[in-house]
Amino acid sequence: MSDPTPSTILLIDDHPMLRNGVKQLIALDSDLQVVGEANNGEQGVELARTLDPDLILLDLNMPGMNGLDTLDKMRETDLSGRIVVFSVSNNEDDVVTAFKRGADGYLLKDMEPEDLLIALRHAAAGKMVLSEALTPVLTASLRERRPSTERDIQSLTPRERDIIKLIAEGLPNKMIARRLNITESTVKVHVKHLLKKMKLKSRVEAAVWVLQSNHI
Repeated sequence: MSDPTPSTILLIDDHPMLRNGVKQLIALDSDLQVVGEANNGEQGVELARTLDPDLILLDLNMPGMNGLDTLDKMRETDLSGRIVVFSVSNNEDDVVTAFKRGADGYLLKDMEPEDLLIALRHAAAGKMVLSEALTPVLTASLRERRPSTERDIQSLTPRERDIIKLIAEGLPNKMIARRLNITESTVKVHVKHLLKKMKLKSRVEAAVWVLQSNHI
């Protein structure tokens, strides 16, 4: 059964025609709702702070503040939603850099409309999303990276360990809250604390670290 309240989405892209096309597509899905749009990074950051949407769809190549700088700014704030890059670039450096700087997903603009809707639903629910064509790119990059030995799992509380394990399984905050019988707002606080403690920029980075590590 779908959630009665649709997941809220903020679009940040400097191309009005593309934003309109994505808006019209999203309007076909009752589980999703566009609540704001910005044509540059500065405006996007302000709207993100004001609206705190469930999902932010962020273009990489924009005049002024580009997508990566916008991502950095948004990761400095207390946003509870997911940030997914939406780009024409399938360049390995762009993909890997976006995830390193805190993206929760990376989708290509040439994907099929039906696939985009499915990916947006998954992203809004807290899952990592990645265009199929990019999977080999990211997999190869992660294989080359060794897990950081600086992170001490002992610094996490038992509750934080439970939560990071569930993050690695791809569960969104709402499902984690149900699984652990705590409120969603409590989960958000724990997630924020554990990411800070472990010097992790996003849930995706946390999941990758758990999967690469044998400590949990």
